[in-house]
Amino acid sequence: MVNTSDILDARILIVDDQVANVQLLEQLLSEAGYTCIASTMNPAEVCGLHTQNRYDLILLDLKMPGMDGFQVMEGLKKDDADSYLPVIVLTAEPGHKLRALQSGAKDFISKPFDLVEVKTRIHNMLEVRLLYKKIADYNKVLEQTVQERTAKLRESEARFRSLTELASDWYWEQNATGDFTTVSGPVLEILGIRVIAFFGEQTDEEITGWNQTEREMLQAKIAARQPFLDFPFSRVNGDGSVQQFRVSGEPMFDNACRFFGFRGIGVETTAKP
Repeated sequence: MVNTSDILDARILIVDDQVANVQLLEQLLSEAGYTCIASTMNPAEVCGLHTQNRYDLILLDLKMPGMDGFQVMEGLKKDDADSYLPVIVLTAEPGHKLRALQSGAKDFISKPFDLVEVKTRIHNMLEVRLLYKKIADYNKVLEQTVQERTAKLRESEARFRSLTELASDWYWEQNATGDFTTVSGPVLEILGIRVIAFFGEQTDEEITGWNQTEREMLQAKIAARQPFLDFPFSRVNGDGSVQQFRVSGEPMFDNACRFFGFRGIGVETTAKP
């Protein structure tokens, strides 16, 4: 919501080549309680003044010598820092109203001035303008917050992987369909084969020696999306030696509680001779 005090403190620029019109609008706005009123009778100054002061509202006369209001609006639209053109045009020519709106003006005030109409249109315009700014500011804060939290999450994930790699022989991740997306660590050296073979993914090589009962139990836990800690499994090598391992894993869910895979660590526990 926009407070009345916010509206009355809004920055307003009056642009008109007639002194009487400028004085009338300044008096009207001051009596209505507006506190930040500026004016110029030189339309060529408007773009520079807006760049410096970021007016919440520009009351712009359309018919001025040297540079009319339409040319001023074209200049204002080139300002990339403000996609909202905060202009109410002042005109005595009904035919200019539609053209002004098509040129980007947000409203118009007819000449000669109806003081009630002037105050009402200015108040309504400022209310919309300030609400627009609040939304834009909120979106910027939200975007910054998302970026900061994303950076923290990536940093946390990096630390997690670093720690798990230090505390285990390998780290692994699966996607929702069971395909391995990450396997890190000296897996080949430890197992002599790809670790993914034990979890059930097909390979081009013939895998033998795994304890089939253990393998089926682990596959069932993954299929049921159950976490597991230090699950033991073993493999008999071709020379008759037995390798023993333990693996831990947990299902992963996104912010909408949708399952998108598993991650875990493994370690060889074979007793060293």
